[in-house]
Amino acid sequence: MLIRLNQAQPYVLSLFRFVVGLLFAFHGAASLFGVLGGNQAETGAWPGWYAALIQLVCGSLVALGLGTRAAAFLASGSMAYAYFKVHQPEAFLPLQNGGEPSAMFCWAFLLLVFTGPGAVALDRFFGSRSPAATAEDAPRQDKAPAVSV
Repeated sequence: MLIRLNQAQPYVLSLFRFVVGLLFAFHGAASLFGVLGGNQAETGAWPGWYAALIQLVCGSLVALGLGTRAAAFLASGSMAYAYFKVHQPEAFLPLQNGGEPSAMFCWAFLLLVFTGPGAVALDRFFGSRSPAATAEDAPRQDKAPAVSV
C-alpha cells in the first residue's frame, strides 16, 4: 500500500499545486475584476489591489506549474504579510481574526517552494530543470543499493 502511495506522490503533488494555485488566482480575479462574487478593489490601492494582482499572477503560474518555486515564494510572502499586517492586529488566533485563508495559503505555498511542482508541470515540458528537480531524478542515497550474491 505504501509503495503505491509513494508512486502517486508526484502526481498528487501536481494536483495539490494546481488546485491551490487555481483557488489563489480566483481570489485575485475576484478582487481585481469584481467577478466570482468578489468586491473589486480600487485600482492601485495599497495593499488590496497589489495583493489581488499577486494572487492572480502567482496563482496562475503555480496552477500551470510555470516558475512554481519563485511564484509560490512570492505568494507565500504576500499571505504572510496579509496575515501579520491585516489579520493579526484584530486578534491573536486565525479563527478569531479571519486570517485562516491567509495562513493556509501561506503554508501551502511555502510547502510548494520546497517540494517543487510535482510530476505534471509546464516547467518540465519546457525543459526548465532546476538543480532540485535533477536531484529528484537521481538515485536515492538513503537506501542501500541492491547487491546480488
